[in-house]
Parts: sequence; structure tokens; C-alpha cells
Amino acid sequence: MLIGYARVSTPDQDLAPQLDALTKAGCERTFTDKASGAKIGRAGLAEALSHARPGDVLVVWKLDRLGRTIKGLVDLAAELNDKEIGFRSLTDGIDTSGTAGKFMFHMLAAFAEMERDLMRERTTAALRVAASKGRVGGRKPVMTPDRLKAARELLASGMKPSKVAAAIGVSIPTFYRHLPASEQESLAEGKDGAMRGS
Repeated sequence: MLIGYARVSTPDQDLAPQLDALTKAGCERTFTDKASGAKIGRAGLAEALSHARPGDVLVVWKLDRLGRTIKGLVDLAAELNDKEIGFRSLTDGIDTSGTAGKFMFHMLAAFAEMERDLMRERTTAALRVAASKGRVGGRKPVMTPDRLKAARELLASGMKPSKVAAAIGVSIPTFYRHLPASEQESLAEGKDGAMRGS
């Protein structure tokens, strides 16, 4: 089954020329988007891909209707290849039913796989270097030792938790994660005890 996909970048552009070409090419179903090629979430393309089954062919009027970045096209080619869905671009002369088109398709899929492997290798190497320097991956903690110390001192002085959180520049949930109510109570009791003893 031939499944057409047409896209224009803005709502006021006309899809008719693409739809005519896809109908003439023999597309039984056609899905459309009126969205920029740089936009990741395109409902029409997602619907076309979910509708396609192994052996079907996704047909576009021109390659750039699928997206504006090489990476996006490479990733899509890999996805189509994995799902055993063919691809045809009417004006670019790409057709994966032919030997040349199939070769190009497999090359794009291989590039996508290589890029994923390289990203994994770079991430693993960066984590190893960080670990050797005593750092762990992920974001730096918001509640630093200095902030924690200041928070305890402010609580002990009688300041309310919400004001302490604002004073040290953290959110209320972060504040309570690092200073549970039980610890806050003991700090407040310490202050009260000190006042009674004076």
C-alpha cells in the first residue's frame, strides 16, 4: 500500500499541488501537516507512520517535506528500515524498491545507528572521566553544604521554613527534602532550650 505524506510550513500555504502528485502516484491514504519542518511533533507524520505496515511505502512529493535536518531524515530512514516500510520521494528520484534507493536507505539507517553508538560511547567516556575525578553524573545539587548550614542557622534563629527557603534560594520541596520536619523541630527546640537557659 502506498501511503502519502504532504506538508507545508504555514497554515496559509496550499497542500493541493502535493496532494495531486501523491494521488497521481497511486497513494491510497494521505496524511498532512501544516507545520515547520524543524518542528519535532508532527501529528500527520506520526499518524502516517502508525498507519503503515511492513511492505507499505511512505511517499512524499519531495524529501524536504519530511524534515529540514539531516539528522531528522537519517533517524526517520532508520525507523522506516526497522519497520520494513519502503520510501519514495517523487521529485528526488528516491525509491527503496530499486537497488540504488535500497542502498541509500540502508546507508542512512547505518549512519543513524553509528550516531547512536557514538553518542553512547561519548557519554560513557565522559562519565568515566568524571568518576575518576570524584564526580558523579547528573545535575549539580541545588542544596550545597553552605546553603544547608545557612538554613540550619536560620531555622535555629526562629525563622519560618518558607522564609528560610526563599533566603537561601531554593524551592520549598527542595528545602523539605534536605531538612525534614523532624530536624526542623529539633533545631527549633534547641533555640527554645537556649532561650530558657539564659
